[in-house]
Amino acid sequence: MPDAIPTSAASTEPPWLEDLFAAIDAQDTEAFLQFLAPDAHFRFGSAEKVSGHAAISSAVDGFFTSIAGCEHRLHRVWQQDDSLVCAGQVTYRRHDGSGVTLPFANVLELAGERITGYYIYADLGPLYAPDQP
Repeated sequence: MPDAIPTSAASTEPPWLEDLFAAIDAQDTEAFLQFLAPDAHFRFGSAEKVSGHAAISSAVDGFFTSIAGCEHRLHRVWQQDDSLVCAGQVTYRRHDGSGVTLPFANVLELAGERITGYYIYADLGPLYAPDQP
């Protein structure tokens, strides 16, 4: 894991972004938090925005317990100044062994060496909907 998140737009996809999503896909909350400033803001879908590592950890751990696993695939990444947007697909594995693939977009606000705002835009309805015959 990098010591710090660079804020320059030297490349389309920052080198730390792969490590960030690897931490998420491993359901490793502590590794995920290392990318965030201690007072960062976080919102997942239509959930309430939470702030700070303790509240973010609770929200992320709560979500991780509701799924068996996940795998993200990035399709596009845009970075300008202190903002980064990434879009792709995520495949969630449910506890019953089934899965669902959904589109997502994340907006990250950067300050110095850390993420200060992490906002996930995704419709999680299909993840929790009962399977249709």
